[in-house]
Amino acid sequence: MISLKPITKENLDEILALRVNEAQEPFVSTNAESLAQAYVYSETAWPFGVYEDETPVGFIMMGYYEAKHYYTLWKFMIDRRYQNRGYGRQALRLGLAFIKDKFDPDEIYTGVAPGNSVAKGLYESVGFDDTGLKEFGMEEMCLKYGENN
Repeated sequence: MISLKPITKENLDEILALRVNEAQEPFVSTNAESLAQAYVYSETAWPFGVYEDETPVGFIMMGYYEAKHYYTLWKFMIDRRYQNRGYGRQALRLGLAFIKDKFDPDEIYTGVAPGNSVAKGLYESVGFDDTGLKEFGMEEMCLKYGENN
Protein backbone atom coordinates (compact mmCIF):
# COMPACT_ATOMS: atom_id res chain seq x y z
CA MET A 1 0.00 0.00 0.00
CA ILE A 2 1.39 3.40 -1.00
CA SER A 3 1.24 6.31 1.43
CA LEU A 4 2.77 9.75 1.88
CA LYS A 5 4.70 10.49 5.07
CA PRO A 6 6.11 13.84 6.23
CA ILE A 7 9.88 14.21 6.11
CA THR A 8 11.30 14.15 9.63
CA LYS A 9 14.72 13.73 11.23
CA GLU A 10 13.88 10.02 11.55
CA ASN A 11 13.40 9.42 7.81
CA LEU A 12 15.52 12.20 6.27
CA ASP A 13 18.53 10.01 5.44
CA GLU A 14 16.46 7.33 3.72
CA ILE A 15 14.73 9.96 1.57
CA LEU A 16 18.09 11.55 0.69
CA ALA A 17 19.39 8.12 -0.39
CA LEU A 18 16.71 7.66 -3.09
CA ARG A 19 17.92 7.97 -6.70
CA VAL A 20 16.43 7.89 -10.19
CA ASN A 21 18.01 6.06 -13.13
CA GLU A 22 21.06 7.77 -14.60
CA ALA A 23 19.15 8.64 -17.79
CA GLN A 24 16.53 10.46 -15.68
CA GLU A 25 19.00 12.57 -13.69
CA PRO A 26 18.90 15.56 -16.10
CA PHE A 27 15.12 15.80 -15.59
CA VAL A 28 14.89 15.59 -11.79
CA SER A 29 16.31 17.61 -8.90
CA THR A 30 18.02 15.62 -6.18
CA ASN A 31 15.97 15.16 -3.05
CA ALA A 32 18.58 17.20 -1.17
CA GLU A 33 17.99 20.15 -3.53
CA SER A 34 14.22 19.74 -3.23
CA LEU A 35 14.35 19.63 0.57
CA ALA A 36 16.54 22.74 0.61
CA GLN A 37 13.83 24.51 -1.39
CA ALA A 38 11.17 23.14 0.97
CA TYR A 39 13.11 24.60 3.90
CA VAL A 40 13.38 28.04 2.30
CA TYR A 41 9.72 27.99 1.18
CA SER A 42 8.46 26.22 4.30
CA GLU A 43 5.18 28.16 4.39
CA THR A 44 4.25 27.15 0.82
CA ALA A 45 6.00 23.80 0.25
CA TRP A 46 4.75 20.40 1.39
CA PRO A 47 7.33 17.60 0.95
CA PHE A 48 6.55 13.94 1.61
CA GLY A 49 8.28 10.61 1.37
CA VAL A 50 6.46 8.06 -0.76
CA TYR A 51 6.25 4.74 1.06
CA GLU A 52 5.17 1.21 0.28
CA ASP A 53 4.23 0.15 3.80
CA GLU A 54 7.43 1.08 5.69
CA THR A 55 9.79 1.12 2.68
CA PRO A 56 10.68 4.52 1.18
CA VAL A 57 10.20 4.35 -2.60
CA GLY A 58 10.04 8.01 -3.66
CA PHE A 59 9.60 11.69 -2.92
CA ILE A 60 6.87 14.17 -3.78
CA MET A 61 6.50 17.85 -3.00
CA MET A 62 3.53 20.07 -3.62
CA GLY A 63 3.62 23.82 -3.32
CA TYR A 64 1.93 27.14 -3.75
CA TYR A 65 3.52 29.35 -6.41
CA GLU A 66 2.93 32.83 -5.01
CA ALA A 67 4.05 34.70 -8.15
CA LYS A 68 1.25 33.11 -10.18
CA HIS A 69 -1.19 32.35 -7.35
CA TYR A 70 -1.59 28.67 -8.07
CA TYR A 71 -0.90 25.26 -6.52
CA THR A 72 1.70 22.97 -8.00
CA LEU A 73 3.09 19.49 -8.13
CA TRP A 74 6.58 20.86 -7.58
CA LYS A 75 8.88 17.83 -7.26
CA PHE A 76 8.34 14.14 -7.87
CA MET A 77 10.50 11.05 -8.17
CA ILE A 78 10.35 7.30 -7.67
CA ASP A 79 13.59 5.51 -6.79
CA ARG A 80 15.13 3.51 -9.62
CA ARG A 81 14.65 0.25 -7.69
CA TYR A 82 10.87 0.77 -7.46
CA GLN A 83 9.95 2.14 -10.88
CA ASN A 84 7.47 0.44 -13.21
CA ARG A 85 5.38 -0.96 -10.36
CA GLY A 86 2.55 1.59 -10.44
CA TYR A 87 3.85 3.46 -7.39
CA GLY A 88 4.27 6.71 -9.32
CA ARG A 89 0.63 6.93 -10.38
CA GLN A 90 -0.57 6.02 -6.87
CA ALA A 91 1.74 8.57 -5.23
CA LEU A 92 0.79 11.23 -7.75
CA ARG A 93 -2.89 10.72 -7.00
CA LEU A 94 -2.22 10.97 -3.26
CA GLY A 95 -0.25 14.20 -3.71
CA LEU A 96 -2.97 15.75 -5.86
CA ALA A 97 -5.59 14.65 -3.31
CA PHE A 98 -3.55 16.39 -0.57
CA ILE A 99 -3.75 19.71 -2.44
CA LYS A 100 -7.40 19.24 -3.41
CA ASP A 101 -8.50 18.26 0.11
CA LYS A 102 -6.51 20.98 1.87
CA PHE A 103 -7.03 23.93 -0.49
CA ASP A 104 -9.75 22.94 -3.02
CA PRO A 105 -8.19 24.71 -6.03
CA ASP A 106 -9.85 24.74 -9.44
CA GLU A 107 -6.57 23.66 -11.02
CA ILE A 108 -3.10 22.35 -10.21
CA TYR A 109 -0.01 22.99 -12.32
CA THR A 110 3.25 21.19 -12.88
CA GLY A 111 6.25 21.48 -15.15
CA VAL A 112 7.94 18.76 -17.13
CA ALA A 113 11.38 18.93 -18.67
CA PRO A 114 11.37 18.78 -22.49
CA GLY A 115 12.13 15.23 -23.54
CA ASN A 116 10.87 13.65 -20.33
CA SER A 117 8.18 11.66 -22.10
CA VAL A 118 7.74 9.20 -19.21
CA ALA A 119 6.80 11.96 -16.75
CA LYS A 120 4.64 13.72 -19.31
CA GLY A 121 2.75 10.50 -20.02
CA LEU A 122 2.24 9.86 -16.32
CA TYR A 123 0.90 13.38 -15.76
CA GLU A 124 -1.41 13.08 -18.76
CA SER A 125 -2.71 9.75 -17.43
CA VAL A 126 -4.12 11.49 -14.34
CA GLY A 127 -5.62 14.41 -16.29
CA PHE A 128 -2.88 17.00 -16.82
CA ASP A 129 -2.86 18.80 -20.18
CA ASP A 130 -0.06 20.79 -21.81
CA THR A 131 -0.76 24.55 -21.56
CA GLY A 132 1.68 25.43 -24.34
CA LEU A 133 3.70 27.68 -21.99
CA LYS A 134 7.42 27.04 -21.64
CA GLU A 135 9.04 28.76 -18.70
CA PHE A 136 12.35 28.28 -16.87
CA GLY A 137 13.19 25.42 -19.23
CA MET A 138 10.01 23.50 -18.37
CA GLU A 139 6.80 22.75 -20.25
CA GLU A 140 3.80 23.75 -18.15
CA MET A 141 0.92 21.33 -17.62
CA CYS A 142 -2.40 21.90 -15.87
CA LEU A 143 -4.97 19.65 -14.22
CA LYS A 144 -8.36 21.36 -14.18
CA TYR A 145 -11.01 20.21 -11.76
CA GLY A 146 -14.52 20.24 -13.09
CA GLU A 147 -17.73 18.38 -12.62
CA ASN A 148 -16.03 15.06 -13.42
CA ASN A 149 -13.09 15.41 -10.96
